[in-house]
Amino acid sequence: MGSKRYVNAKALLITADSGGSNASRSRLWKAELQKFADETAMTIHVRHFPPGTSKWNKIEHRLFSFISKNWRGKPLLSRAAVVNLIAHTRTKTGLAVRAALDERRYETGRKVSEGEMAALNVEREAFHGEWNYRITPNR
Repeated sequence: MGSKRYVNAKALLITADSGGSNASRSRLWKAELQKFADETAMTIHVRHFPPGTSKWNKIEHRLFSFISKNWRGKPLLSRAAVVNLIAHTRTKTGLAVRAALDERRYETGRKVSEGEMAALNVEREAFHGEWNYRITPNR
């Protein structure tokens, strides 16, 4: 979404919680970020919230309450209905949600080998490198 507005961007900052598929220890998360860094020629800076603190993500929590209010009492009979209700969520301060249904098929159970991990350009940051790191594109 930002590629048109930020055409000269050389880096991207991602803040993520510490659980699930985007956990700081997830090998697949890092491997896919490496692919993205290579495709976009951008350095990806990642900052994970410490374990148990994803509630600190203010944007996410501000949106969830509005999404819940928006679909209260409406039957969620299909994925399209869910996406449509989420996509039409707005806040009084002008925050709007973008949502689209992704119907692509994704491989499940993929394991990232030691060799793949060794090929990643992951550099730990000085402050809590287990949660904060950068991934630079392969040249």
